[in-house]
Amino acid sequence: MEPSKKRLGPSTLSVHGGEPRPKPANALATPIVQTATFTFANTQELKDHFDGKIDRVEYGRYGNPTQKIAEAKLAALEGAGDCLLFATALLAMLSRGTHVIATNDAYRRTRQFLNQTLQRYGIEVSTVPAGDYDALEDAIRPTTRVLLSESPTNPYNRVLDLERFAAIGRRHRVKTVVDATFATPYNVRPLEWGVDLVMHSATKYLGGHNDLLAGAVLGSRELVDAVRGLQGIMGAIVDPFAAYLLIRGLKTFALRIERQNSNAQALAEFLEAHPRVEAVHYPGLPRHWEHDVAKHQMRGFGGVVSFEIRGDLDAAARVVDACAIPHLAVSLGGVESLIEQPAIMSFYELTTEERLEIGIKDNLIRYSVGIEDADDLIADLAQALDRLG
Repeated sequence: MEPSKKRLGPSTLSVHGGEPRPKPANALATPIVQTATFTFANTQELKDHFDGKIDRVEYGRYGNPTQKIAEAKLAALEGAGDCLLFATALLAMLSRGTHVIATNDAYRRTRQFLNQTLQRYGIEVSTVPAGDYDALEDAIRPTTRVLLSESPTNPYNRVLDLERFAAIGRRHRVKTVVDATFATPYNVRPLEWGVDLVMHSATKYLGGHNDLLAGAVLGSRELVDAVRGLQGIMGAIVDPFAAYLLIRGLKTFALRIERQNSNAQALAEFLEAHPRVEAVHYPGLPRHWEHDVAKHQMRGFGGVVSFEIRGDLDAAARVVDACAIPHLAVSLGGVESLIEQPAIMSFYELTTEERLEIGIKDNLIRYSVGIEDADDLIADLAQALDRLG
């Protein structure tokens, strides 16, 4: 699409961003290029490719035309210099003897990757409380290479002060990385606040339909190229059909997020006023820890509402099981509402005491709000809570 002097809106970018004109065979939809091998017309074209004179794909291990259009669309939405559909960017930034600092409220698999996988390769990891910037800065060592945080965090929706986080990284010459899966580029674009790299689980809001698996890293072309080199070695490439599904899902991205933002806000306000609810963790509520920060840097507050009911593990399970609209399932961000108890879904093998040590309460419920009618979601949750007696 031809560049415009005026910054295009999120819906326009969702539909048109990153897509070439014309497309192969003059197709309107992005074609699925289902091949692993790409041919060259002659030796000179091969040389031109290696010399960087032409931009084309050499081999499926290094990418695919459908993948590249999905990446270009995500880069346009994020306002990034480049994007790579790749799930392990940290491995490209760290090596034996280096150090990474992460905030403690995070996705379970992220915790495991940091504390188990990276440490096996001689990479040291420190964890600091979410929202404690003094502890974050105090933890920096000469060997620190990366500061990592989610924003909002999973499952408590803590919101990172992106400007302050980025400033700490610049002051110590350490790269800053934010997993903005919960926020999406519709609600916040961390690169605009000085963060070096943004990561997304494209499986969630970006794809939007719970039918693909992909991860994305976005930032300057220089930083993303460094990660791209590792992908070429590891061969962890998203397949063309998954890339096509991602492009297709992104067409309605802005519309979906607008609806999920408004639905989640309505659900959070209902829960906050309910007598059987102890606490609601949603940045759109004035009582939230970082509500003012969220108002300052976010367009909307996201589609995940976490809340604590008055009761124990079994009481929370009764609420989950009594809900008729949301599915009991892992993941989030799709058009269908999903509900789960983190204590059972993600940390079932731990005791209550072990779960509490990492901040997971037995009475905590995470609700990923879909695009259904807000009144229906609220009425359904109300009848489920009423069963607590």
